[in-house]
Amino acid sequence: MNPPELAAFLKSRVRTVRDWPKPTVNFRDVTTLFGDPDAFRAIVQAFARESARLRVNRIAAVDARGFILGGAVAYESHTPFVLVRKKGKLPYRTIAAEYALEYGSATIEIHADACQPGDRVLIVDDLIATGGTLLAAAKLFRSLGADVAGVAAVIDLPELGGSARLRADQLAVHTLCEFAEHE
Repeated sequence: MNPPELAAFLKSRVRTVRDWPKPTVNFRDVTTLFGDPDAFRAIVQAFARESARLRVNRIAAVDARGFILGGAVAYESHTPFVLVRKKGKLPYRTIAAEYALEYGSATIEIHADACQPGDRVLIVDDLIATGGTLLAAAKLFRSLGADVAGVAAVIDLPELGGSARLRADQLAVHTLCEFAEHE
C-alpha cells in the first residue's frame, strides 16, 4: 500500500469520540486499529520499514498505547525494545524528564541502562498532539548519549503543533495519517 492509500485505510478505521474527555475535544481512538488485524499489521510493517531505513538498533515506546505498537515493531524488526514509562513504574535505576501538560506536568522515566552511547533509537507512540511526551523521551535518550533517529506515530494532529515542535528539535517525524480538528 502506498502512503496515501495507507493513510486513507487507517483513517477509515480510527474511531473519533467527540467531546471526550471534555467538551470540544475530539479523541482519536486507536484501539479500533489494534482490533483490526489488517490495520495493525500495516502499521507494524510501516514502522519496521522506517526503523530499517533509519538503521536504528533500539525501538522505544511511550506508555501505554505506544507499548502495543513498539513491542510489535521491535519483534518484527528483531530489535531490542525499551519502555518509556510514567514515573514510578520501572523497577531499576532510572532517569526522568518532566514535561508540560495542559493543566500541570507529568514525568516519564527510562532505565539508566536503556541504551548505550551511539545507539540509534526510534521512539514509537500512537499519536502526536502537542509533542511534549515525545520531546521528553528524546531528551532522556540523548542524555544517555543515544542518537534519536526519529519518532514514529500512527496519527498526527498537526493543528496542536506537536510535529512542528519535534521537527524544530531536529527529530525526523514519521506519521501514517493525520486528522484536522474539524474531521
